[in-house]
Amino acid sequence: MDLNPLNPGHVLVVPREPAERLTSLKSETASHLFAVAQMVLRAIERSDLQCEGANIFLSDGEIAGQEVPHIHLHIVPRFDSDGMKLSFGKPFRKESRDELNRLAAKISAALK
Repeated sequence: MDLNPLNPGHVLVVPREPAERLTSLKSETASHLFAVAQMVLRAIERSDLQCEGANIFLSDGEIAGQEVPHIHLHIVPRFDSDGMKLSFGKPFRKESRDELNRLAAKISAALK
């Protein structure tokens, strides 16, 4: 459970394997992390906690808001009157299809 929950039922899923970044985790551990998150969210939905949806998030690196240098997922139950709003702090950028294709090609090349 999160010590400072955003909503009742706010759970942290923390792998036993120590890793500071998602890319440092073994693939099997990363897969298991999300499988456990799915099981926990299913349990929250089946409980009597208010849960009309959920935010599941991971802050990867200090610049992304990671406060503890150990990878973990937050599962935050959401409901209509919870008063929470998600914001990225700036408007989304508009990119041309050509620019999106250029960026996708860079990422695709790095997958090989």
